[in-house]
Amino acid sequence: MEKQAAELALNEKKVLLSLQELGGKATTGELKEKGGFDELVEVKSAISWLETKSLVQVNQRIEKKISLSEEGMRLDGKGLPERRAAEFLLKGGGKCGLEELTSCLNKEEISPAIGWLKKKGWATLKNKVLELTNEGKQAVKTRGEDEKAIALLAEKKELEASKFSPSLLSSLKKRKRALVEKENVIQEVRATDSALRLLEGGIELKEEISDLSPSLIKSGEWKNTPLRRYDVTRYAPPLWVSKPHPITQLIDRLRKIFLELGFTEIRGNYIEPCFWPMDALFIPQYHPDRSMQSTFYLKTPSSLDVPSELLDVISQVHQNGWETSSRGWEYDFSKEEAKNAILRTHTTVNTIRWLHENPKIPLKIFSIEKAFRKEAIDSTHLPEFHQIEGIICEKGANLRRLMGVLKESYHRLGFDQIRFKPAYFPYTEPSIEVEILWNGRWLELGGSGIFRPEVMAPTKIKEPVLAWGLGLERLAMLTFGLKDMRELYTNDLEKLQKLTLI
Repeated sequence: MEKQAAELALNEKKVLLSLQELGGKATTGELKEKGGFDELVEVKSAISWLETKSLVQVNQRIEKKISLSEEGMRLDGKGLPERRAAEFLLKGGGKCGLEELTSCLNKEEISPAIGWLKKKGWATLKNKVLELTNEGKQAVKTRGEDEKAIALLAEKKELEASKFSPSLLSSLKKRKRALVEKENVIQEVRATDSALRLLEGGIELKEEISDLSPSLIKSGEWKNTPLRRYDVTRYAPPLWVSKPHPITQLIDRLRKIFLELGFTEIRGNYIEPCFWPMDALFIPQYHPDRSMQSTFYLKTPSSLDVPSELLDVISQVHQNGWETSSRGWEYDFSKEEAKNAILRTHTTVNTIRWLHENPKIPLKIFSIEKAFRKEAIDSTHLPEFHQIEGIICEKGANLRRLMGVLKESYHRLGFDQIRFKPAYFPYTEPSIEVEILWNGRWLELGGSGIFRPEVMAPTKIKEPVLAWGLGLERLAMLTFGLKDMRELYTNDLEKLQKLTLI
């Protein structure tokens, strides 16, 4: 107990001692007043720490308060319109025409006054003549409950709504713009049994140093001033600071790696004609990936322009191999099919476009952008995802150079055990897959290879082009230790907050 008391901050001790004096239970406002605190925030901060130490329990309740508006204050000063009307009627013999009410009421008050006179049973209205009832004659002599309530609110300025009966409160609310209502959250603090035992043992209220400043050390004053004890093993509430989304973090890290390796970042378009992501990459028009079941085709625009001369060349590449030694795919190429507008299915379209539009070497470019496919959503597939794409075009480029660049980039991401194995992709030859060792299993992370002659011949570039692509979300799952890709895009703030910064 003595150790626990010594670890309490000054404000925490003041709160506990104030609670003791207030019978073990009090609101934050009462504790502020009793403990002589300057600001309520000091009380709340101390209570928060005491709660983590299981020395207090905090309950919250909503307290509704009401006060008079400017209109309500006028009602208190002038009197309720129905009372002034009733008094006018009594002086005039108990009857008067409606037009005569202007003598005691303004135009805006006449209609509400008549309504309240009838509702309270103070008067009757017949043929535009108001007549005071016996009940009304008696009511003029004494103040009603609503009038007493308005007078009390005018005196006290603000009162808890619970001070008034529900029916009276409802009646007051029916007077337009007369009341102002507000809700306050009241914190009720109760000392726990542990706190009561601590208080029984005695708590000494004395100033202690919580921050050891250079001036205290230089002057030697710290030797004569008690230092506050700290328990570094005690739980402290987590501090959630703002940080980038996990996907943004990973993109920024990858971008930094490729820029450090001397690459230039490029960007492309979400919407492309089939020509660029399919035909220019030597993917035949009968390939299953081009079906309506796998690709998002646009209704508007349904087609996009393609350079006619290049379209003629690519058409020949598919049909007979054009000027390459290839025989092509040997089918009837449809130029209209090549113009169909789609959401790009991969980001290799960015690099092939760049090669056609900027055929200058040496060249090292990359992109990290979204691609779209008609995928059934599950733990490892999404219809919208990111791809990391890159190419190197330079004299003497070969497969060993490609493997070296990939190994270095994966190494910088934190993957030390990497291997390559042969693979097949329509637009690269030779082709290889990259695998990394993760938790005892080899996992495939991306594909790569050297662009085929059928892909490169139309660009007029003679040097080899090394190319690779990688799924960002799969890499993110490994980086953040997730088993379901959908968790990367959750709106669960708590889960996102707990993901590690990289």
